[in-house]
Amino acid sequence: MDALTPLGMVSEFPSENQTNDTPLANANEAQKDYFVQRDGMMFAGTHLLIDLWGADNLTDPAHIDAALCDAARAAGATILHSHFHHFSPNGGVSGVVVLAESHISIHTWPERGFAAVDIFMCGACDPHLSLPILRRAFTPTEIKLDEQRRGRIV
Repeated sequence: MDALTPLGMVSEFPSENQTNDTPLANANEAQKDYFVQRDGMMFAGTHLLIDLWGADNLTDPAHIDAALCDAARAAGATILHSHFHHFSPNGGVSGVVVLAESHISIHTWPERGFAAVDIFMCGACDPHLSLPILRRAFTPTEIKLDEQRRGRIV
């Protein structure tokens, strides 16, 4: 974790997923390659672009923070920090949960019942495990999902 401190990437309130035996915590540990090998392909990580339509609970930053943190934990990710901005008392919310494995971000349009969620995770995390959490938290009538494998090695 000491290597991340100068970059401002260490939260004052680490998640319960953070432990001292993680690769980031041990500066003396050999450099590891967190690329994923799946279906005969090697890549940096899985990037899900999720459109939630007919969604609820899109104006409460605390609810959104809790939902995205729960989604990160369900996927096996390590939460470093989260930050959310509420645009007005009745407006949307934009925010991010920064993960050791990358990020989850959200932008909401409550007037349209729409949220754009972006989940990118590398290593052993499975961002698909976040989907049931998002479904429970926002009760969308429709979910559109696009998946990209980032950093593909050909």
